[in-house]
Amino acid sequence: MPTLDDILENVGEFDRFQKQTFFVLCLLSAAFTPVYVGVVFFGFIPEHRCFSPGAAELSQRCGWSLEEQLNHTVPEWGSHGSGFGSRCRRYEVDWNATGISCTDPLGSLVGNRSAVPLGPCQDGWVYDFPGTSLVTEFNLVCEDSWKLDLFQSAVNAGFFIGSINIGYIADRFGRKFCLLNTILANVVCGILLVFVPTYLWIVILRFLQGLVSKGCWTAGYILVTEVVGPKYRRTVGILYQTAFSIGLLVFDAVAYAIPHWRWLQLTVTLPSCFFLLYYWCLPESPRWLISQGKNDKAMKIVSDMAKKNRKKMPSHFEDIKFEEEDGRKQSPSFIDLVRTPQMRKNTLILMYNWFTSSVLYQGLIMHMGVAAGNVYLDFLYSALVEFPAAFIIIVTIDRVGRRYPWAAANLVAGAACLVTALIPEDIHWLKVIAACIGRMGITIAFEMVCFVNTELYPTYIRNLGVMVCSSLCDVGGVIVPFIVYRLVEVWQDLPLIVFTVLGLIAGGLVLLLPETKGRLLPETVEDVENFHRQSAPKAKKIYLHVQTSEVAHD
Repeated sequence: MPTLDDILENVGEFDRFQKQTFFVLCLLSAAFTPVYVGVVFFGFIPEHRCFSPGAAELSQRCGWSLEEQLNHTVPEWGSHGSGFGSRCRRYEVDWNATGISCTDPLGSLVGNRSAVPLGPCQDGWVYDFPGTSLVTEFNLVCEDSWKLDLFQSAVNAGFFIGSINIGYIADRFGRKFCLLNTILANVVCGILLVFVPTYLWIVILRFLQGLVSKGCWTAGYILVTEVVGPKYRRTVGILYQTAFSIGLLVFDAVAYAIPHWRWLQLTVTLPSCFFLLYYWCLPESPRWLISQGKNDKAMKIVSDMAKKNRKKMPSHFEDIKFEEEDGRKQSPSFIDLVRTPQMRKNTLILMYNWFTSSVLYQGLIMHMGVAAGNVYLDFLYSALVEFPAAFIIIVTIDRVGRRYPWAAANLVAGAACLVTALIPEDIHWLKVIAACIGRMGITIAFEMVCFVNTELYPTYIRNLGVMVCSSLCDVGGVIVPFIVYRLVEVWQDLPLIVFTVLGLIAGGLVLLLPETKGRLLPETVEDVENFHRQSAPKAKKIYLHVQTSEVAHD
C-alpha cells in the first residue's frame, strides 16, 4: 500500500512545484533577520560623552582639535585610563566663564585639576554618529542603558510565548492560514514601530512583533519540509536556514546605506507586504490536509504538483487516511520527558544546548555591536562564515554523524570566544577572525540542535519535546542582552568569558548523548531507553488507498 512519500516519488520530490515553494519561503526566512538581530543597528551604541554647555564654544575660540577638546573638557573614564573619556560624568564647571586659559582651562578655573567636582550628564549627551538609533533618540545610556536590554528581551519574550501559540494555530488551522496572518501582524507592527513616539510603545510593539514573527518563520520551515520528498527534507531544511544568513548580508548592506533607525525599520518592513501575495502562490501542506481528513483538497494539491512538475499522475485515488498498525494510542505528558533515565538525560542536555546556542549566537552578534571597529564590516564577516557552516553540516551529517561534529562545534565556539577575549584590542583583525570562527562554530551547533532534537524523542511526544526544549532558546534570548550590555561596562570582553564557559560545557554534554546517524526514529520511550540496541519500530505512515479499475472479461 503506497504512502504519500511514494506518491511524491512519482509526481516529483523536489521539482518545479517544490522549488517554487522553496524559493518564496526562503524570502520569508531572509526577512526574519531584522527582527532577530536588528538590535545591532536599531540599538547601535555610538561613542558618546556628556554635553557640557559652553565647551564647544570654548573649543572653537581656542582653536582646539576634537582630541584636544576631549582632553581638556571630558574627565577620564575611571580605570580605563587616559585614552578613554567618561561617558556618564562631566566636570561641574562653568565653561562660559571669562578668563579661561586655552592651555590649561581647568587649572585657570579651579587651580587643582584633581579637585574638580564631577557630576551626571544633566544636559544630555553628544554622540559621535552621523545617523540615529534608539540609543541616540531616547538617550539609552548610563542610568537608562538597561532599557536597550529590555528592548531586545521584549522580542525574545514574544518568541517564547508566540512559538507555543502560533504552533498550535499552525496545527489547528493550517500552515498557510498561520503564515498569512502572522505576516500581516508582523507588517502592521513593523510599520507602527516607525511612527510611535515613545519608548514604551516601541517595546510593546517589539514584543508583539516577536509574538508572531518566530512562529511565522517556523510555519514556513514546516511547510517547506512537508511538500518535498524524504530524500530532500533535511537538505531543504538546512538551506531554509541558510536563507536567513543571506538575510544577514542584505540587512547589513541596507543598514549601512540607511543609518537612521526609523527609516531602516520602514525599509526592511515594507517588502514584507508582498508576502501577502502568498495567498495565491503558496499551497497548503497536503500532509496537514490529510491529517485533518480534507482528502479532496489534498488530492487537488497533489494533482497540481504533478501538473506543474510535468509528471504523470499515478492511479486514481479513492481515499487518504492515517492507518496505525499499532492500535495503542499514547497521550503526551510533560512528566514523560523526565520520567526515565535516558529521557531525562536527553531532555536536560537538549535544554541546556538550546539555551547555550541562543546565548552564544545572539550574544556574539550583540557584542560585535559594542566592540571597537567598523560594525558594518564586522557584521559582514561574521555573516559570511554561516555559509561554510551550512556546508560543513551537509557534508558531515551523514558521513561522520551528529554527535562528534555537534560537540566539536560547541567546543570550537567556546575556545574561540576565549581566544577573542585574550587578543589585545590593537590587533583588531585577529580578534575579528577569532570571533568569526566562534560564530561559525555556534551556527553549526544551533542548526544541529534543531534537527537532532526530533531524533531523540519517541513519536507520540516528539512535538512536545521539541517545544519544551527549544523554549530555552528564547529564555536565553531574554537573558543575553543583560549579559552583554551589563558586563561590557565592567570589562569589554567579559561576556566572551561567560560564552566560553557555556560553550565548553555544552560540547562536553553533547558527548553524553547517543548517536542517531542511520537509526530509525524512536516510537516509544522503551526505544529511547534502549537506543544502543534499537530495532526497527513500526512507523506511522499516511497510506493512500489506490482504486484500480476492474477489467471486464467476456
